[in-house]
Parts: sequence; structure tokens; C-alpha cells
Amino acid sequence: MHEHTTGHPGHPGGHPGSVGRHPGEQPIGAGIDGMPPLRLIAWEVTRSCNLACKHCRAEAHPEPYEGELSTEEAKALIDTFPATGSPIIIFTGGEPLMRHDIFELIPYAKSKGLRCVMAPNGTLLTAENAARIKQLGIERCSISIDAPNAAAHDEFRGVKGAFEASMRGIQYLKDVGMEFQINTTVTKDNLHQFKEIFHLVEKLGASAWHIFLLVPTGRAAELGAQVISAEEYEEVLNWFYDFRKTTDMQLKATCAPHYHRILRQRAKAEGVPVTFENFGLDAVSRGCLGGVGFCFISHSGIVQPCGYLELVCGDVRKTPFPEIWKSSPQFLNLRNPKAYDGKCGVCEYEKVCGGCRARAATMRGNYLGEEPLCSHTPVKLRGEK
Repeated sequence: MHEHTTGHPGHPGGHPGSVGRHPGEQPIGAGIDGMPPLRLIAWEVTRSCNLACKHCRAEAHPEPYEGELSTEEAKALIDTFPATGSPIIIFTGGEPLMRHDIFELIPYAKSKGLRCVMAPNGTLLTAENAARIKQLGIERCSISIDAPNAAAHDEFRGVKGAFEASMRGIQYLKDVGMEFQINTTVTKDNLHQFKEIFHLVEKLGASAWHIFLLVPTGRAAELGAQVISAEEYEEVLNWFYDFRKTTDMQLKATCAPHYHRILRQRAKAEGVPVTFENFGLDAVSRGCLGGVGFCFISHSGIVQPCGYLELVCGDVRKTPFPEIWKSSPQFLNLRNPKAYDGKCGVCEYEKVCGGCRARAATMRGNYLGEEPLCSHTPVKLRGEK
């Protein structure tokens, strides 16, 4: 599952939350006591999952995992979230509905004034738990659909019947008036089906469609041949830039930080100002928010920049979460453009892009290295006068 529902679900790991907008895309501004405001927390409340997706960063299985935070530990963690700002909490997994006390943790987070969203895979949704999710105050759910038909989606998700089960789950959400978004992971296999997938998303009545550019970690590390090239990446994001003009639906490219560069390059060529009025929150946010406005907390309390970047930045069982967010050396590096290596360190778009730190880590072995799937050459490296 991708945690960004934003996410990922996943998603990471995914990615909802705010009505009609992507919650992670609030402008980065002044923080509390010198710490940047935390906009979005993807919280892997459990790593257990009933699916076996080919791209799963968690390599999840249905059985319980050792070391999962207890109910008391989870509530104590929630108690610390408001000290970092007013982050939106993504309850993700694994499959969050497989956590035994999920319906205790959601209202507890709501009681602290926190906005909550959820990233289920859809297959375990029922009329009863969909109504409960709505009643407890979840603002949006994200469901991952990676193909326009059952055969291809089920193949990717590793379980026959997953597509139909997710479709049923979406209907249960619609029945109770729950806002939902669809997340789609981009691979070579489904690249040619993007318009069909979008038409399905539109037909389902989703509030948003978020595309996720595959990060090769976890099970996805075995999908090397499915990772699109830097040139295909550029083509997809340019297509996405044009496609968003054809629909009123909220579209979001995730784990695709250089969309923020492409948006500015294309807008400049078209003579269109990059403003909130013209481009929404894409105009006032940054591509990679890992460690800057977003972080991931694992089922055992390990804090990471995102679900795809397995970089231990702290352990909430040993250090208070706000302290980790404020002072982790890894987070401090991610917030410092001078710490970046390669072309990302000298790129004129660093402030709006940042490159995917997880791909740099998994494909280059250095989380501060240059984004491996970027074909842009910074001005400083072109030898232009």
C-alpha cells in the first residue's frame, strides 16, 4: 500500500485528507520553536496486509508483525503530534483495517484536533466499517487502482478478485458519502492505459486522481524492468501537465518531484504565471516533502522521511517524536540544499523539486545524491554564459 493518500497511500508508501486538495501541498512556512511545520504524517499503524502487491515497499503479509506499537504507545504518540504543528494524519499500512484498535485510534486523534484520512486498499471495506470510518471523522480515503480492468490490476496486486473487491469497497464509501481518491502507480505495463484508467476514475466519481512514480524498494526492487526511464518520466509528466487542462478533477503527481520543474518550464513557455489561481497548490509547494513537510512513522515507531526511504531518523520509543522532527541530522540534511550532491545540489529548481530522495538512495546508494530519473541538466552544468 502506498502511504500517501494522500497515500502515499503508501505509499509511500503512499501519498487525501483535505476536501478537494492534497493535504501535503500546503505552503511551507514558519514553524514552531524553530522547527518547520509538519504538514502530513503517514503512519503505518500496522504492516499486516491481505494483499501481496508487486510494488509493496513493506513486503507486507497477512500475519501480525513483531514490535507493533501497543494501543497505549500509539495514543502516547498521537499526544505528541500537535507539538509539530497541525499535521494531517494518514492512517496507512499495510492495511490499516487489519489493526485491531483502529477504530479507537481514529477518534483519539480527532479528539486532539487532528485531521485524519485513511489509505485502505478497499478490499476489506464493508457497509458497516465504511459507515464507521465516516462516523469517526475520516475526511478522505485513498484506494489504489493500477489498471482499468480486473485481470491487469489483480496481476499487479497479487490476489485474484482484488479489483472487484476494491470496486465494492469504493461503492460502500460512496453509499455513506465518504470522499475518496484513486492512486495509480506508474509502470511500463500500465503507461499506455492511462487514459482508460482516468476514465474509470472519473466514472467512479473520485474527488482526485494521484499518479505515483514507482520507487524501487521493498518488493518493487524486483520490478527493475518496470521502472520507467528518465525520458519516459519526462514524457509522462509533460502529458500529465497537458491532461490536467482537460478535466476539473484534482490531479496530483506524487513521488514525481520534477513535475514542479516541468510545470514551471511549460508555464513560462506558455506565458502563464505560476500562481495558486492558475495551478492550485502545485504552485506553492515543493516536489519532495520528505523530511521537509512530511514524514513516515513505521508500525514499530521508526521515523523516516517517507515510506520508501528506509533511513532511520529516530525511534519514538526512545526519543519524543517532536524532537526527532526538529533535530534529526537526516532531516536537517534534507532541509539544507547545500547538503545535496550531484546535479540536484546545483539545480536552479532545487527549492521547488528536491529530487526523489528515495530513488537516490535505492538506485544510487546515497539519499542526498542526484535524482536518478531526471533528464534535466542544471544551468550551472551546461557551461552556458
